[in-house]
Amino acid sequence: MRHVLCLFIILMVQFSALMAQDSTVVAVPLSEFPTKLNKTRLVTTISLQAGFLTAGMSYLQFIWYKDVPRVSFEVYKDGKGYLQIDKCGHAYGAYLESTISYYSLRYSGVSKKKALMIGGPMGLILQAPIEIWDGMYEGWGFSWGDMMANTAGSSFFTLQELLFDKQLMKYKFSYAHTEYARKANGYLGTTDLGRVFQDYNGHSYWLSIPINLAQRDSRIPKWLNIAVGYSANGMYGEFENITHFRGVQIPPTERYRQYLLSLDIDWTRIKTKSKLLKVLFKGMTVVKLPFPTLEYNSLGRIKGYWLYW
Repeated sequence: MRHVLCLFIILMVQFSALMAQDSTVVAVPLSEFPTKLNKTRLVTTISLQAGFLTAGMSYLQFIWYKDVPRVSFEVYKDGKGYLQIDKCGHAYGAYLESTISYYSLRYSGVSKKKALMIGGPMGLILQAPIEIWDGMYEGWGFSWGDMMANTAGSSFFTLQELLFDKQLMKYKFSYAHTEYARKANGYLGTTDLGRVFQDYNGHSYWLSIPINLAQRDSRIPKWLNIAVGYSANGMYGEFENITHFRGVQIPPTERYRQYLLSLDIDWTRIKTKSKLLKVLFKGMTVVKLPFPTLEYNSLGRIKGYWLYW
């Protein structure tokens, strides 16, 4: 939960830094950036990100780890935990952090080369201190799997910018409350917001790509995407399911993987003159909205959904 919560805070800070730049920014398409350096925007972006990052790291150091004993540096092997949903989350977080950092720099007039050098690896840079501190405190541990996932997320963003000069494939997230959380007696969160962070059964991660790539068929909307996703269900624990929590029995269930095929929308391809809609569309590029979906799972079953959240 802690990693997801820290990621959420960092992402909100980065998005705020981007939107804090003057209002002309929201009118600039993702493919067009200022050619002249705007020092005010740049200083604003760097100051906000540096300040809140320092605050976040201070929170971990002086509050989160306050009563946790220090230990010799330890490595934690969690590659099989939560059927890799946690690793998908790390990659997603790093992808978003690199995305927001890069665009913040570009909107400030920084050249593409420099923005990629600084913003491209930013997801890995921001999450690495958390992994290192985990290795120094009892009950946690440094995870090479997390570091690999962080690296993959930042690399996925950077390589697409280098190869295509845009994010041809969008990495997206969707969430839905699950029956598992309702039966877990608080183990998977006690509030709606808490369940978003703690119930990995409700997490789905997607790669979304335009169907009409070449734009040769006018009958297919430019904004219509096809999305392939991954999720997992039946998880009441990291590696194995628990049987009881706070004196209440947890119902036995089978853990399984879900492979998903769905439709999606590329909001960056929808033209609008509204500055408000431009801001909303940019924020919605990282979230997968409900659409009819086909599922194949590791139990060998095929399921269809009129709307999959």
